Amino acid sequence: MKNVQKLEFHAGSKEELLPGFEAEFPYIATNAELDQYPGRSAPWHWHRAIEIFYMESGMLEYDTPKKKLSFSAGTGGFVNSNVLHMTKAVSQTEKNIQRLHIFDTALISGNDGSRIDKKYVLPIRVNPRIDIYAFHPGNHRQAEILNLIKAAFCFNENDIGYEIKIRESLSEIWLKLFELFSASLDREGKYDKNDERLKNMLVYIHEHFAERILASELAEAACLSERECFRLFHSYLHTTPAKYIQSYRLQAACRMLINGQDTITDIGHACGLGSSSYFGRVFREYQNCTPMEYRKKWQDSDILCPK
Repeated sequence: MKNVQKLEFHAGSKEELLPGFEAEFPYIATNAELDQYPGRSAPWHWHRAIEIFYMESGMLEYDTPKKKLSFSAGTGGFVNSNVLHMTKAVSQTEKNIQRLHIFDTALISGNDGSRIDKKYVLPIRVNPRIDIYAFHPGNHRQAEILNLIKAAFCFNENDIGYEIKIRESLSEIWLKLFELFSASLDREGKYDKNDERLKNMLVYIHEHFAERILASELAEAACLSERECFRLFHSYLHTTPAKYIQSYRLQAACRMLINGQDTITDIGHACGLGSSSYFGRVFREYQNCTPMEYRKKWQDSDILCPK
């Protein structure tokens, strides 16, 4: 099981790049310790792969443009393909461990357009009504899925037949999901164009956060008016463009402080946060400590932060 604690992006689509995720076997199992992330959160992102997880400890909050769900220890969840989402640990002190299966549905359906793909996979993967779903141990059908998710973590990738066992387990989980989602599959959801518009604006921020970003430039990236740009950020991400940009810059600063030796002044400019005095002030508001104190705390702990 891989410990993945960083968000990287594909150069073209800018969706999340998953380390170790390969076309010949599009699956990874990860152990996410969100309490080790800067701000104890993972910023807005998306990926084509399906995400199915189990909460080992702590409580985790998932936000999508349309929903907010909390997952406590013993529960689990499903995040559909290309769903824009962010996560954050609810507690500022307790350990937060999330175990995930991340996979491309081709692993269980075979070629695009196969009977399995058309009959069982696509109806879930492309349905806008099915974006994120929670599993609770108190519900019999959901408890079955949780047990299957946990059991699939027990396979050793060095054992003979590992890949076949994983595919078999994911297929069994998927069939249970198909049965669970059957009511939603009978109703067609409406595609929301604003989802892609938001992704285009986030991509622009991720590429230009070190520079000055004007509202007009952000709106232009999604072919929107400035007014509509502000409305989408408020309605879907529950923040303003300026606050999101500053939050992203501060998360980038955290990574630079932990993983490098650049001066505080250089990091402030590299993140688009300007002078060391201004950088120090906003950083203290964000982390309740100075940039230098933050660097010392994390580098002394020998724990590397997401890059």
